Amino acid sequence: MATSRLKTGAAFLLAATVSLSLSGCFAAAETAATGSADARIKIAMLQPPRSGLTPLSDDAFKLSRWKTAETLVVLDSMGEAQPALATAWEQLDSKNWRFELRTGVTFHDGTALTAEQVASSLTAAATASPKPRILDGVKLTAAPEGTHAVRITTEADDPLVPQRLSSPQLSILAASAYKPGGIVSPINAGTGPYVLAKVDGTTSATLNRYDGYWGEKTASSGLDVQFVPDGTARAAALRTGTADVVEAVPVGQAGQIDPALIHEVPMPRTNTVYLNNTSGPFADPAVRAAAREAIDRATIVERVYEGRADAANGLLGPALPWAAKEREGAPYAETLAKRVPAAPVNGVRISLGTFTDRAELPEVAVQIEQQLEAAGFIVEQDVREYQHIESDALEGKFDAFILSRATILDSGDPVAYLYSDFSCNGSFNISQFCNPEVDAALEKAAAIPAGPERRTAIAAAEALILSQDAAIPLLHERVIQGESASVRDVERDPRERALITGRTGIRE
Repeated sequence: MATSRLKTGAAFLLAATVSLSLSGCFAAAETAATGSADARIKIAMLQPPRSGLTPLSDDAFKLSRWKTAETLVVLDSMGEAQPALATAWEQLDSKNWRFELRTGVTFHDGTALTAEQVASSLTAAATASPKPRILDGVKLTAAPEGTHAVRITTEADDPLVPQRLSSPQLSILAASAYKPGGIVSPINAGTGPYVLAKVDGTTSATLNRYDGYWGEKTASSGLDVQFVPDGTARAAALRTGTADVVEAVPVGQAGQIDPALIHEVPMPRTNTVYLNNTSGPFADPAVRAAAREAIDRATIVERVYEGRADAANGLLGPALPWAAKEREGAPYAETLAKRVPAAPVNGVRISLGTFTDRAELPEVAVQIEQQLEAAGFIVEQDVREYQHIESDALEGKFDAFILSRATILDSGDPVAYLYSDFSCNGSFNISQFCNPEVDAALEKAAAIPAGPERRTAIAAAEALILSQDAAIPLLHERVIQGESASVRDVERDPRERALITGRTGIRE
C-alpha cells in the first residue's frame, strides 16, 4: 500500500511540474507575440518537427493543422476535392488538367499568388529528393497558363490529380521559402489566415493572425504551440487548463479527465491480422477461416483499448463515412458468403508476430493468442521493435502478423493501401496474397474518377479480399483530442489535416 501511495504521489508531482513548466512557456509565448493573453490559442502537440517544418515532409501536416499553409484544393468528408487556392478545374485529357487560381491572394511576405509561383512550388515538390510521399511513383509537371491558371501534366493516366493536390505536402509557398540546397522554410511564406512567425527548434512555434488573408478574419489573434511528446504531460496540460487544445491524449490518461473535455475522433487506421496465404498452416483457406471465427474483436476493443476503438466489420473504418453504407448492398454480402467453412485446428502450430512501437499491439497479441489457443491452435509469439521485425514480416516468415495500418494515404483514397497490401505485386503484401480476381477489381477501382462509382468499386474489392480471409481486420483506432472549456470550434479531422480553423477562438 505504501509503495502504491509513493507511485501515485510521484506521478502527481511529475504532472504538476510539467504543467507549471508548460504554463510558463505558453505565457512567455503569448507576451512575446502580441502582449494579449486572452485571444490567443494555446496548443500542445504530440510530435516535434522532424524536418524543420519543410512542407515536403510529414511536417506539412502541422502547417495544415495550424492553418498557415494552403493547397490548391481541399477534401470534403467523402474525400472529394473542393476549391481552396484553386477555384475550379477541368480534365483536358487523360494526362492533363487545368486549374483556375483564386485572385487577390497574397503570401505572408506580401508577394502575390501567381500562376508562375504555383507552378514553381509544385515543381519544387515534384523534383525534390526524396519526393513527398504523395508523389511516390507519380511523375508530374506544372506550368503556368497565363496569369491565373496552371496546367498539371502526369506521365500516366491519373484520375486522382485533384485529390493529390490536396495533400499538405503540396502546399503553395512564396518564392522566399525556397532556399539554396533544397531547403524549404515556411516561415512568413504561406497564404493561410495565420502567419508562422517563429519556430524554436523542436520546442515551440508562434503564429499570428494574417490581416491580409483572402478569406474571413480569424477569431483568434494567434496560436502558441508547444511540442509535448510526453503523453502524461499533455494530459496534465488539458486538466489544468494550461493548453486550450491538446493532440492525442493517451487512452490511459483519458479516465482522469473531465469527459466534456475529450473528443474521440475515428482514425483511418485499422489493426489487422495478416495471414500468410502462401506457406504454413494458413495456406489452407479452411484454416484461415478457423482463425477468423476464433477472434473476438469486441473483447480486444474493451480490454486493450478500454472501449475507445471501433470493432472492425471490414478493412475500412468509420473515418471513411461511406464505407459502412457500401457494405449494406446484396453484392457485398453475396461475395462474403463464398467463404469456405472453417476446419478443425486442434494442435495446429502457428507463429504470431507484432511490434512494440505501438504500445497496444503487444497486448493485442496476448488477446489474439488466447483466443486462437481456445480454438485449438498452438501459438508462438515473436514481438520486437518494428525496425527489427519488418523485413521478416514482408518476407512471409510469420504465419500471422498484427499490424496497425493507415488505410488512406495523402490523396484521401484507400486504393493505394489495398493495392500495396493485397495485390499480387503489392509492395507491402505481408499476407503473401495473390488473387487475379482481386487484382482485376483493384485495377477497375483505380481507373474510376473519385465519386460514388469509385467507392462502390473499392467496396467490391474489399469484399473479395475478405472472402479469401487474406487478413482479419480487428479494429479501427480513434485518437483522443483534448479541448478546454474555454475554446470553441476546434476541428476534429480523421485525416489529421485540420485542427485550428478561422472560426476557432476563445470563448468570451
